[in-house]
This record gives sequence, structure tokens and C-alpha cells, in this order.
Amino acid sequence: MAGALRVAVVGTGAWWGREHARVFSERADTALVAVVGRTPERTETRAAEFGTRPYTSLATMLEAEQPDLVSLCLPNEEHFDTTLEVIRAGVPLLVEKPLVFEQWQAEYLLGEAARRGLFFAINFNHRYAVPVQLAAKAIGGGELGDLVFATWRFGGEAGTSTHPYANLIETQCHGFDLLEHLCGPITSVAAQVTDLTGQGFSTLAVALGFGNGAVGSLVGSYDSSYAYPRAQALEVNGTLGRLLVDDTVKRFTQSRTGDPTSRVWEAGYFDDRGRAFSAMFSAHLDELVPALVAGEAPPVHARAGARALDLAAAVITSAQERRHVAVPPPKA
Repeated sequence: MAGALRVAVVGTGAWWGREHARVFSERADTALVAVVGRTPERTETRAAEFGTRPYTSLATMLEAEQPDLVSLCLPNEEHFDTTLEVIRAGVPLLVEKPLVFEQWQAEYLLGEAARRGLFFAINFNHRYAVPVQLAAKAIGGGELGDLVFATWRFGGEAGTSTHPYANLIETQCHGFDLLEHLCGPITSVAAQVTDLTGQGFSTLAVALGFGNGAVGSLVGSYDSSYAYPRAQALEVNGTLGRLLVDDTVKRFTQSRTGDPTSRVWEAGYFDDRGRAFSAMFSAHLDELVPALVAGEAPPVHARAGARALDLAAAVITSAQERRHVAVPPPKA
């Protein structure tokens, strides 16, 4: 691939669809060559905003533009058909989470991509928050000792999905991904769920077992608010210390056993990127674009999306059957 990577964005959503278009249009190593949407007026407006070409047909765009990468940012329950179309066209792709809502769909997409040797990435962007990267470095360096427990909490308002376990599948996938990213494979789950507010099983609590012997918990909700302080919180505790991540990008705190002082990271006065939630996507692309150009595997393969869905399915089984559920190890 010579010159800037030619990227097409599929999806014209007001938040993440626009964010994908903005980031790819601003990078020096990518060129936004097209935006694909369902509504002509909205698609033309988005394309004009970023100086690119609008399409309402994915097939027409793929034939006309021959992009090097397609970035898909669609309504959460509408991922499967469009993702499959891009895969069958043989174009490298990046998809937003969740991968899909059904396990068979995830396996089908992964199989189709694998048969073509296709670059297939998912945007688990929370991995690229500075506090999370500091956490990974501390854990990987043995600074916490042997891990004993980890807790994840993430609560806000519901989106547009109608699935009864939408919160679990489309939002707590971040929790599953980060807990395994930091602490290793989850091997068992035991769930409590509630439909108290009539929005499906919109709040849940899950006890977790990890392969290394540690335990954990995950609490997720659409009956809360993203406006609350500490809408998201992560704690990992080991035999030598503890770390905390507040609101994903806001603060990292690391403590040592028996020491009342702590090491704290917060974005400095001029560090707008460090404190910005949207900057996590840019940081992900800092690794993804060079990997694609070099013919390497994605930094976060779409298999991570399938893994989060497998964990969600185990939680649903646990809730429905009122029992612990063993989780097979991640697929290679």
C-alpha cells in the first residue's frame, strides 16, 4: 500500500459514526475516501463535512472506491449482514463493538474472514486509555504480585437496542475484554439479573472465576447515568498492591501493600489527548494502521468480540438456569 491508507466509513451516526469519519479524515496516514449511509441527505451532509464522497450502496462504494480498509460503525443490532458483505468482498475491516448479538453469527463471520486470510479488527478502544495501559504495564511487570481479585462496574443510560440483554452484550463487553486483557481468562460465571425498570435485564451482577485462581465481579447497568462521577470503575488487587482506574480515562491510582501513599496519574494541563475519551480510538489506530500496512495481524482481532459474546452467553445461561457456568478457554 503506497501513500495514505484509503478508508471508507460505513455508518453516519451522530456520535461514533461521525467520530470514525473525523479521525480517519484527520490522520496523515489515512485518507477518508467515502462515507456510506442509508439516508441520502444525512449521508451527503456527513460526506460534505469531511470533504469526501457519499454513497447509499455499500456494493457501489466498494466497486468505485476500492478502499484499503472499511470501518463499520452501525446500530448495535445491525452488524451481521453488512459485516458479512464487506468480508465477502475481501476488504480488510474494522468493526465497532459488539461484534454481533448471536454466537453463531460471530463464528460465521470469523470463519468467512479466516478463509480469506482477511484483516478483521474490532475497536475495543478502552484498552488504549492511558490508565488502562498503565494498569497493564504494572500487572505485566509483577508490581501487584499474584492477582487475587478484580472488580468492574459500568453504569449509564440505555441506547436504542431492543435485546433483553443489551447492556450485557453491547456495553459490558468492554468489562469482559478488559478483565481478561489484564487478569487472564475467565473460567466461570454466576449471575444475578433484574428487569426491575421494565427495560429488559438492564442491571446485572456477575461473580467471576479466573484461570489463575483469582476471583472477580462485574456490575453493569442501564438504570444509572453516565453523568455520575465514577460511572466506570475498575479495581485489581494483588498480593503486593492494588490499582484503580476511574472513568476509563480520568485517573489511575496504584498502591502498595502496607503503604498509605499512592502513585496517581491524571492528565496534565496541556494533555487534552490523555483526558479525552475519543482519543482512545486514535491511539488504537496508531497501532492498527501500521499493522495493516505491514501485513500483520490486527492489534485487537475480532476474535476478542466473539470471546466477549461467549462470556455474555455464559452469563445468560447462569441467570436463566440459576447456576454457576464453566466457560471454555478462548479460541486460538
